Amino acid sequence: MFKKSKSNTTSYGIVGIGRFGYALAIELAKEGNDILIIDCDEEKVAELREYTENAFVVKNIDKKSLQSTGIQNCDVAVVCIGEQLDTSILTTLNLVSMGIPHVISKAKSAEHGEILEKLGAEVVYPERDMAIRLANRLITSSVIDFVQLSEQINVSKMKIPANAIGKSVIDLNLRSRFNLNIIAIEKSGVVSNTVDPHYTFQKDDVLYICGGRDSLTQF
Repeated sequence: MFKKSKSNTTSYGIVGIGRFGYALAIELAKEGNDILIIDCDEEKVAELREYTENAFVVKNIDKKSLQSTGIQNCDVAVVCIGEQLDTSILTTLNLVSMGIPHVISKAKSAEHGEILEKLGAEVVYPERDMAIRLANRLITSSVIDFVQLSEQINVSKMKIPANAIGKSVIDLNLRSRFNLNIIAIEKSGVVSNTVDPHYTFQKDDVLYICGGRDSLTQF
């Protein structure tokens, strides 16, 4: 049974080792976090034992089986089951009922996500979010990356527009013109989140801008 080994780190339980769950587990483990893995596929679980000794093969993911692994001792539980809606919903319900502080569930559709939210889980849409990021990169050639935090809050990483080179932060005046905020500037590979209003933009600078999607598009 899993028991948290480090008091100063967050422990994560991951149920379902598809592409999303597998990548999530590895990244969390690389950062030194305690992780617990649950899946019905013995081969996938065996692969991840390189990263954690708490990797369990569970054929029938019911409440009793989940509790036997000790996942209820985790700070965060992530349900990475997307295709089997009934299993995803039941697993989420069981994890929430165990009192785990933070339950996150992957959803395949808006309807699926709505059910998961009503059960008390935070919902993520990996495929949709990646599609939004890619679409924004394709639509605007200057955009390097794009993250949608909510309908109103988006963060765009973009190359400095040619007509902004030589102008200062005050000259651009993005807050009053577009209702946008520059949250960081990258220069020669170094990112600074202290934005000097008198800084003059140079070629190859990269901006990190926060604001509404329409405002970002207008800019």
